[in-house]
Amino acid sequence: MAGDPYKELGVSRGASADEIKKAFRKLAKELHPDKNPGNTVADERFKRITAAFDLLGDKDKRAKFDRGEIDADGREQFRGFGGGPGGARGGPGGNPFGQGGARQQGFENIDLDELFGGMFGGGARPGGARPGGFPGKGQDVKATLEISLEDSISGATRRIQFSDGRMLDVAIPKGAGDGQMIRLKGQGAPGRGGLPGDALIELKLAKHPVFTQDGADLTMDQPVALYDAVLGGKVPVRTPEGTVSMTIPAGSNSGKVLRLKGRGAFADGRRGDLLAKLMIILPEDSAALVKLAQGARDRGPIRPFRD
Repeated sequence: MAGDPYKELGVSRGASADEIKKAFRKLAKELHPDKNPGNTVADERFKRITAAFDLLGDKDKRAKFDRGEIDADGREQFRGFGGGPGGARGGPGGNPFGQGGARQQGFENIDLDELFGGMFGGGARPGGARPGGFPGKGQDVKATLEISLEDSISGATRRIQFSDGRMLDVAIPKGAGDGQMIRLKGQGAPGRGGLPGDALIELKLAKHPVFTQDGADLTMDQPVALYDAVLGGKVPVRTPEGTVSMTIPAGSNSGKVLRLKGRGAFADGRRGDLLAKLMIILPEDSAALVKLAQGARDRGPIRPFRD
């Protein structure tokens, strides 16, 4: 990024960190490629303000730039071995070894990359160009997306917003688990002359109001009318994928657990079961029930049903 990063963001050199961040977010929303499809001018401007914020948004990088230790692209400023305009003394273009380079000065066996590597930090800079202007991949960005149990089981598409204002649609795969990471290629920070980074989305499973997860199994309380518990019958049961019919055996007690195979969650690559714990509900008009109970009590202790 040639030029002055302060001018790119439209802030003064004395601007605070919050002012710099606010200026970048405002410009990023206006210039983002998603809002300006096919606009090469806006795309180039977006790259420049991103590079400017990469430098000024980092306290250490900003201090080095203000002191003249690095340039607007984050490259360290090498002043040579004798100073002065044009670089080090000894040859045109600032070559410290004179015209002809290392070989004329008896440095045939010296690796210049090794010699100068420490001065430039060595290797590619995260999110930017390598020293010397070689292209570098942009930084990865991370975010957390909360999903429902139903989303994790059946799959879904959910939208997420990043701090720079971008909105992305994230495809939740069927069987996604809590803590699973989804990588969106090329949706990270722009690179300086290289490919953009990736977006890493961590899935967080929200607490469900009905189901409790235990590994791959789900548990729930299932209300059952007294007459269904005594006589048996079929009742509607809620599952993460919709309502199904479940058979209640005659003589079922409260607390009895019925298992619905393959209606649970996903864990370790397998689908678990749904465990429905029966909760017997007494009728509102209980006059007949009270009379029946009184008669049964007069006849002696009630023998419980066998589960």
